[in-house]
Order: sequence, then C-alpha cells, then structure tokens
Amino acid sequence: MNVYRQKVFVLTGALALTALLVGALTLPHLQQHYLREQAEDDTQLLHLAKQSLQAALERYAPLPALIAERPSLGQLLENPDTPALAATVNEDLRQTAAMVHASDVFLMDITGRTIAAATYQDDGSYVGRNFSHQTYFTNALYGALSSFQVSGTTTGERGYFYAAPVEVGDRIVGVLAIKFNIEAFNSVWNGASREFIVSDTNGFVLMSSRPDWHFRAMRPLTDATRRVIAQNLQYPIDRIELLPITTEDLSDTAQRVTITGDTTDSFVMTFVTLPQRGWTMTALQSTAPALLTAVTTLLMIGLIVLLLIAALLSYLLKQARQKEALISEQRAKRLLETTVSQRTADLQKALEHLKNTQTDLIQAGKLSGLGQMSAALSHEFNQPLAAVKTYADNARAFLDRDRVAEARDNIDRISKMADRMASISAHLRNFARRPQQATGPLLLNKVVHDALAVIDVRLASGAGRIDYTAPIDDVYVTGGHVRLQQVIVNMLNNALDAMEGQTDPLVTLTVSGHSIVVRDRGPGVDAATADQMFDPFFTTKPPGKGLGLGLSISYNIVTDFGGTMTAANHPDGGAVFTVTLQPATPLREAAE
Repeated sequence: MNVYRQKVFVLTGALALTALLVGALTLPHLQQHYLREQAEDDTQLLHLAKQSLQAALERYAPLPALIAERPSLGQLLENPDTPALAATVNEDLRQTAAMVHASDVFLMDITGRTIAAATYQDDGSYVGRNFSHQTYFTNALYGALSSFQVSGTTTGERGYFYAAPVEVGDRIVGVLAIKFNIEAFNSVWNGASREFIVSDTNGFVLMSSRPDWHFRAMRPLTDATRRVIAQNLQYPIDRIELLPITTEDLSDTAQRVTITGDTTDSFVMTFVTLPQRGWTMTALQSTAPALLTAVTTLLMIGLIVLLLIAALLSYLLKQARQKEALISEQRAKRLLETTVSQRTADLQKALEHLKNTQTDLIQAGKLSGLGQMSAALSHEFNQPLAAVKTYADNARAFLDRDRVAEARDNIDRISKMADRMASISAHLRNFARRPQQATGPLLLNKVVHDALAVIDVRLASGAGRIDYTAPIDDVYVTGGHVRLQQVIVNMLNNALDAMEGQTDPLVTLTVSGHSIVVRDRGPGVDAATADQMFDPFFTTKPPGKGLGLGLSISYNIVTDFGGTMTAANHPDGGAVFTVTLQPATPLREAAE
C-alpha cells in the first residue's frame, strides 16, 4: 500500500471516528427532544382522559338527591324501630344499588348511625355503623350535596361516596349516601398504551392503571397530613407506603420519572389538575419509544454520513488507482520492449515442442482407448462366460446320464449366451458415447424375465435371493432389449455384491410404472461415493473384484434410451437404484 492510499484510509477513519463521537454526545440531547415531543402528545390524550373521568364522576352525582326524595326513607328515620318498614327500605336500597351498579346505598340518621343499607344481608354491612366523622356526612347534614373519596378503611375496598340530606318538610332528618367502587372508573384508561395515576392534594394515589401503585403516596406525608387522614379515616394510615419515584423536569407540565419496584421503570410523566375535586391526573409513558426514535434518527444520520464517507473514499481510491495504473503502464512498456525479442525466440521453440507433444498425445490416446476397450470387454464378458461354463458342465452331466432334452436345453442357453456376448461386443461402443443406436418399444416384463434368467446362475450357487413380483399388465418402454437386460443384470449383481458376507442376502426388484427399482440391504451409499459412482473406473470394491465400469456403462445406456438412473439410501437401510424409462406404444420390440 503506497503512501497516498495510507493517507486516504487515515482521513476516512478519522472522519468515521469523529461522526461516532458526535453521535454519542448528541444522543442524550436528541432523546430529551423526543421526550418533550412525546409529553406534548400525551397532554392531548390526558385531557381526553380527564374529561372522561369527570363525566363518569358527574354521572353519579345526582343519584343521592333523587333517592333521598323517597317518602319511605323519611318514614323510617322518624320511626326507626319499625321492623317491617326497615325491611322494606333495606330491600328497596338493595335493588337500587343493583340497578345503578353501586357498591352500597345506606341511610344514616342525624347522629351518623346507619339504620338501613343495600348490603344489609352481608357480613360487612354498614347497618349499625356510625359515620358521623366522615366529611360527606357532615356536609350533607347541613343541607349540601357532597362527594368524598376514601380508600378501604372499613371494607378494604377503595370507594367514592356521594351523599345528600333526607328531608321531611323543611327538616333534615338524615343522610343518604351511595358508595361506588373506584375500580368502576378504571374504564377511562382500559386498553391505553400508557399508565395513569389519579392522586389527591396530598399526593395519595386514589386510582391507577397499575394495581401495585394503589395505597401509595407520590411524596412524603407530613405529620399534620397524617393526623387529618387518621381523623377522617379517609385512608388506612397504616398501609400508606411511599412510591419510590425520582423526577427530572422536562417542561412546566412534564417530567421524566423513574419508579423503582420489582423492576425499575422510566417514564415521561405529564399531568393535569381537576380543580373542583383537588385531584391531579397523571399519564406515564415509557421512555423507550423516545430512546428508540433517537437511536433510529442517529442511525439514519450515521448511515448518510457513512455513505458520504464511502463516496469520498471511493473517489480518493479511484485517484490512487489511476496514479498506480499510470506508473504500472510505464513500467510495463519498458518491460515489453526488453522481452519482445526473447518471447519471439521462446515462441518458436514452443511451436516445435507442441508438434512433438501432439504426436505423443495421439499415441497415448490410442493406447488408452485400447486399454479401456479390453477392460470393458473383460468386465462385460465375465458374467456370460461364467453362465456358459455352468451350462456346459450341466450339459456334460446330462449327456452322461442320457438326459438329452436337458442337455439340449443347456446347449440352447449356451447359444443364447454366445449371441448375447456378440451383441454386447457390438454395442460396447455405447460406453464411448457414440451416436444412439436403434431403440424402440420394449415389453419391460419380458426384459426383466430374461435378466432374471441370467442372474439365476449366480443365485443357484447360494449367492442370495431376489424378491420380485411381475406386474399384472404389460409395460412398454423405449429402449433395446439386450442393452436394457444388461443394465438390469448389472444392477442385480451390484446389489448382491453389496451384501456379500451376509447370511441371507435379499434383493427387492420392483417394476413401478415405467421405473425399475432395485433395493439391497447393504451399507448404502455415502456422500463421497454418490458424487462419482457413475464415473468410469470408479469402484468401492477391493482390487481384483471390479473395474468400475458396470454402473458407468449402465448409466450411458439408460441415457441413450432417454431415461434416468439415480441412486439413494433407503430409510430402513441399504441402497436403492432406480431406472426410469420413457413410455412407449407397443409396435415392435427393439432387438438391441
């Protein structure tokens, strides 16, 4: 690498490092920007939630005054010791509570004692309890409609109370109160992607989308505040816990907060007030989207910067290559001038050497062809010659026993084997991929039968068994009888060779449609063998057991017929060789 290129890479590396450092320093500020944008979006949603909560609260506010107008309530307050009237009012209040979905509707006399309630049948009924200490009772007793929130001091259920005076004539004789479970107002934020908190003036969490934040204070409670809460029994003072929260201002109405619990969560917090109730409604959204947006923005900017740096690097490298090319060109010209004369002399010598080499290659080609031909003849004639030897021995034995008919049959078979060897010799050139010889329709059933007749010679010596069921219908394919028979015999012999040494070798031969399938129970075909098993002179047999020509010759024969030959492993073990041929219409059977 020359000095110019080194300078180019140093410059681009410095630019990339600078961009990385700028991005790292910019990320916090960019995240703050997106956090503020996120807070602005949340403010709009928060105002909608606030309006929904106010509407839900105001929907129930008129109910106490309407129910308090029932004459039976005043009658019971003036005659509290009337059991029948008390039973009637209790049941009336129970039905009313069910109709308006209230937790309880209860009637108190002017001392604050509850004399009737919708929950009169429950163990935790308010009947007999005194609520004169509650603000909603005091306000209603003096003729005002009132509302008041409380968190489970009696029943453990967070509730919101509405109360109204019960009047007889111009006198207030009692107070009617309705309690609603605060959970009824949680529908305001159901399904929202943010967390919500509603807190009172003391920072106590009245409602929240997170149950684990209930009964929590968002800031420490002073002793004076605790005394007021304890006096009014507004909250269970012994259960108030501080919500571990830390804040960082983002704007006047938004903060970044961290709340620690089982996990530490970071939020953007926006809030609005409900001044008529002294509440604060808070929305908290995870800071993860803002961080993700900031990172995505930086990545996009970084990608643009990298593309610019890459373009600059490409331009500078192009300049460097042009300079190098100019220097190389000048050097090459000088070398060319000094070597032209030497190359001319070398070329003349090379031409003479080429002529001599061509002569040697022609001679080597002749010797190679002669060697391949003799090897192929030896391989292809071994099987028929073995059969001829067996038939000749059988014929002699039959003649010795005056069994002329059997001897004649064996001599006929010898004649057929001689014809087959002649046909094989004539068609051996197929291995050299000569132009196709005559093919035509073949009755596959007959070819398979003849091939089995040849292999019977080997099976008779206990070499194994062949499981074959002939197809019911005649199957016609395109090919030559002798050559296809040669292919089938090679496949069967290879299958038997693969199981050499087994106690009872079994080969399965199947004719399926226009395919011939031969399966052995041997070791199968490994990946290395599969890539070259159809190559000439490739064999896995030990020296002296085979020349590696059988499968290659068979493959070329099947290809000449327009078919395919494949090998695979059977799921239950062993190899499967499949020959698929072209279908044919029966006209006349090809003899070759």
